[in-house]
Amino acid sequence: MNKVKIGNIQMFYIMVGYVLGTAIILGLGLKVKQDAWIFILIGTLGGMFLMTIYTKLSAFYPNDSLVQMMPKIIGKFLSYPIIFLYIFHFTYSAARACRELGDLLASTILVETPQIVIIGSFMVLIIYCLRGGIEPFFRMGEVVFPVYIFALILIWILLLSVKGNDVTNLTPILANGVNPVLKEAVPAAINFPFGETIVFMMFFPFLNDKYKLKKIGIFAVLFGGILLTVNSIMIILVLGPEIYSQNIFAFLTATRMVSIADFLERFDVLVILMMVAGVFFKTGGFMFGAAIGIANVFNLKQTRSVILGLGTIITSLSLLSATSYMEHLNIGSMFFVPYVHTFLQIIVPILLLCIAFIRKRFN
Repeated sequence: MNKVKIGNIQMFYIMVGYVLGTAIILGLGLKVKQDAWIFILIGTLGGMFLMTIYTKLSAFYPNDSLVQMMPKIIGKFLSYPIIFLYIFHFTYSAARACRELGDLLASTILVETPQIVIIGSFMVLIIYCLRGGIEPFFRMGEVVFPVYIFALILIWILLLSVKGNDVTNLTPILANGVNPVLKEAVPAAINFPFGETIVFMMFFPFLNDKYKLKKIGIFAVLFGGILLTVNSIMIILVLGPEIYSQNIFAFLTATRMVSIADFLERFDVLVILMMVAGVFFKTGGFMFGAAIGIANVFNLKQTRSVILGLGTIITSLSLLSATSYMEHLNIGSMFFVPYVHTFLQIIVPILLLCIAFIRKRFN
């Protein structure tokens, strides 16, 4: 596994696709309504700050993944409980992404299909792709990502043709001041989806040109944040702030309103395909991150068998983690994102960087 090498452009494509992932479909900043785009921009700035921390840590230990560098920074006794927390975080986050895909497909085009069939089939595809190794997974980004971006831009152009498109839907900007938006955005907008890029610390040691790591990471977060910002603006223009704040799949709803000459319709298929591609990026990243972490802890030479076991666990966890989609969203917004994400994606990396800096300084 040490001989695996990832190209700079491959890393960039996968990171941007990962940031977009499920966030572009589910919508961000629903509570702040027409100020959702400001919510996302705040998250983007916070994400760039976190990426600076992640890349700086990796610069201190260029040949180590997050799991490998932690015992060197805080010792084995303190590091192993946190390492297992990270492995759980990656595994459970992959299960959440699969659940979101299953709920989207079950409520749109596969209404009569049981979720276990949808998620199970998708997981079989994921396992088949990932067992080829890290390099094929990142190479797939080169193929899928340009198509993904083309579909996104095409949908934006189509949304401009919707009759209900109204720029006044974005006003008043900051009607209640900046504090309510900041209160919602920090740390929620930073944690999801930008803070989740911490999983790429498991892949940074395999990058070909580590000198460009910081530029790649920060630019990927910035580019992904801009795309999410523009996307939220396009949705609000079409749906209005009230519908945007109450709709679970706002992007899908807005796309369904596209009708050209009462002939060209049903472009929502593009959104569903984008969701499948986004969940592929996200689930693949989390699964590989967890697999590399397990391989590092137990000194395994390969991850193929680990991925097979993780696929079984993730499929079961995605189905059993919540009884309904609303319960799934509540678990994420009330517990997982504000507590687990904040601790593992913000607090722990900052502490690790401070300790690593002191160690390097005095050694």
